Amino acid sequence: MYLRLLSNLIPMKKNVFLFLFLFSFLSMHAQYASQNISLYANWDDASVLPEPTYGIRYNSVWGYAQNDREYAILGATSGTYFIDVTTPTAPVQNDFVPGKRSGCIWREYKTYGKYLYAISDDQKPNSLQIIDMSYLPDSVHVVYDSNNLLERAHTLFIDGNYLYCGSVTTVNGAYYSMAVYSLSNPLLPAFIRNLHSDDPSFPTVHDMYVRHDTVYASCGYDALHMYHFNGSVFSSIGDLVSYPDKGYNHSSALTADGKTLVFTDEVPASMSIKAIDVSDMSNIKLQSTFFSNVGATAHNPFIMGNNVLVVAYYQDGLQMYDIGDPKNPVTIGYFDTYPQNGNVYTSPAYAGCWGAYVDLPSQNILASDMQNGLFVLNAHGIIAGIENKSDQHTSVFIYPENNGTDLLLGFNSLKDETASIRLYDMAGRELYNTEKNILAGKNRFAIENTNLSAGMYLLTLDFSGMHSVLKFVK
Repeated sequence: MYLRLLSNLIPMKKNVFLFLFLFSFLSMHAQYASQNISLYANWDDASVLPEPTYGIRYNSVWGYAQNDREYAILGATSGTYFIDVTTPTAPVQNDFVPGKRSGCIWREYKTYGKYLYAISDDQKPNSLQIIDMSYLPDSVHVVYDSNNLLERAHTLFIDGNYLYCGSVTTVNGAYYSMAVYSLSNPLLPAFIRNLHSDDPSFPTVHDMYVRHDTVYASCGYDALHMYHFNGSVFSSIGDLVSYPDKGYNHSSALTADGKTLVFTDEVPASMSIKAIDVSDMSNIKLQSTFFSNVGATAHNPFIMGNNVLVVAYYQDGLQMYDIGDPKNPVTIGYFDTYPQNGNVYTSPAYAGCWGAYVDLPSQNILASDMQNGLFVLNAHGIIAGIENKSDQHTSVFIYPENNGTDLLLGFNSLKDETASIRLYDMAGRELYNTEKNILAGKNRFAIENTNLSAGMYLLTLDFSGMHSVLKFVK
């Protein structure tokens, strides 16, 4: 018997207590393991075909808001979906824009005013698309679809009126590690500069985070490098080339105060997330390393304000951390968008959560799962708690006792509270229901003589404004 750990303690590579069991398939009524994050809706178009290499059906997700309405922008193998999520429990597809080719693994998006910029890094034919979203919720209009400027790019970022693209390939076969374009005319981007012209040291810029012309460039196996772009040339201002768990430097995100950068390393699997102090570029300091489960791959990080980190994890869903103290990140919630993998966090290699969008006015979170589509998620309680510093970070775990006859719950709380505990089978039948007073500090509570048959079960716990769903197997 085992359990998917629900711990708000700092994740440590050798402190994974328990694991998820294998789900045979995902259905409309699937149960998702979660903590402090609840599901509004899951949107999935059954007609989306997987690409043949990895079986990916969906990729990136972005968000857009206008006229008091909110939209999800979801990448799929054949193109881009525009989905109204104003009523988060009832997503509605507004439009679909096919890409230049089908069977795509990669699509990435950013917005500039009413325009969406869409790229792909799959083989030709491919193109840059610019899509006018001002007509939503009725429809969207493609206003640019061309390979004249670039045919392929892996990632993009917009800061001010500059469009930055990583790993660019032109229709003539020229390659730029990173290129920047002017959006002075948003319908006709104009090439300004290629990073290689100013610094030929690094052949790859996989992704970049840009703020006020400071570029944090994730350069794959060449690590992390920072540049200033003054509108015409790039100048190097710092780097971090050696750090624990160094792999393929993938992507990063910056806190609102500009002091802490969080980045991920995609390859090999199970690399930790890193938080670094970038307040002094001449003295960059590693603050902490942390991760969810051994084997899972941290793909893309996103930051809400200064204190809330959201990470899209291959095989391990959406993970949330309090990074108010970047030296001591604390797990505060998660939502498993990919229950099919059970406890096999390294296989398949490209499955689970690709990305997230955390900037909707409602503070609802959008997450894209490569196999299961769009998830509209509610983490309002934990976000408010972190921003107000009122969350108590109660941790919970479960393990078998007496040769599996009983279940033992462990609580570590900072205050006295009452926990509501319910046990269900996978048919939804309630098998156990109790309330338990727990005291500040460490507590243990046994669910005795459950006499459970072999199989999967769900345990729900509600306390301190936290709702958790734990899966375990006997």
